[in-house]
Amino acid sequence: MHLFRFGRPDQEEPGVLAGGKRLNVSSFGEDYNGAFFATDGIERLKKWLVNHGSSCAVVDRQERIAPCVARPSKIVCVGLNYRQHAIESGMEIPKEPVLFLKATTALAGAEDDVVIPPGAEKVDWEVELAIVIAHRASHVSAQTALEHVAGYCLHNDYSERAYQFERAGQWVKGKSCDTFAPLGPELVPAGEIDPHKRRLWLKVNGRTMQDSNTSDFIFDVPFLITYISQFMTLLPGDVVSTGTPGGVGLGLKPPRYLKPGDVVESGIDGLGEGRQRVVAYADQQRVVA
Repeated sequence: MHLFRFGRPDQEEPGVLAGGKRLNVSSFGEDYNGAFFATDGIERLKKWLVNHGSSCAVVDRQERIAPCVARPSKIVCVGLNYRQHAIESGMEIPKEPVLFLKATTALAGAEDDVVIPPGAEKVDWEVELAIVIAHRASHVSAQTALEHVAGYCLHNDYSERAYQFERAGQWVKGKSCDTFAPLGPELVPAGEIDPHKRRLWLKVNGRTMQDSNTSDFIFDVPFLITYISQFMTLLPGDVVSTGTPGGVGLGLKPPRYLKPGDVVESGIDGLGEGRQRVVAYADQQRVVA
């Protein structure tokens, strides 16, 4: 059972992909938010489907696919978590995880347009595996870290490199623009996949730019949850994005950045695929979530 959300911005409803069908489970009465995850919502939903699944409507394929979790309290991102990416960025292999926050207003659906902000010059792509937190995590051990994971999903950590590195060197400014965090299409429950053996890839206009595997992590999922929880409490529904492999535009020679009209496709084996059309701020047609 995979979880997804659908519908227009601010009108999203919960759905599940089960038996090859996309079902509307809004009659379950809960969205995929912090309260849902904190109260073992995935297990409760599985049990509910046994009795109610046959009466659930099938979601129209034309419906917008929304971010697979409702707005979390925070999105915590890990920088330089693949050796190849650290090297191409001209940075040393980190001895500890590099952390930064991404504004939750950056959230978008997996097929929403990505909007280049006014004045932006260096918008880059970054395919990543994201973790969704199930239970409050504060100073947790590596042995118990995975007990705090609800599931995993695809995240494209779009970045404006001039904002990130040239505007007082503050990463959050380059990461938090509206539409810069397409999440999903689906949330896959933690017990269904091994997060450390996932191929992830990204294409720009059909050309493969990133193709790697999470087996190349510098810091694995249990370590990241343990480490982050020493500095901040992770709440149910929070998102932890685990870093991107080599192949970003910044690392090319010369660098290559996105422009209006480009199409970015990405995916992680077992977690689905996303596709974003790049548009200029003045020309955007989407309604910002």
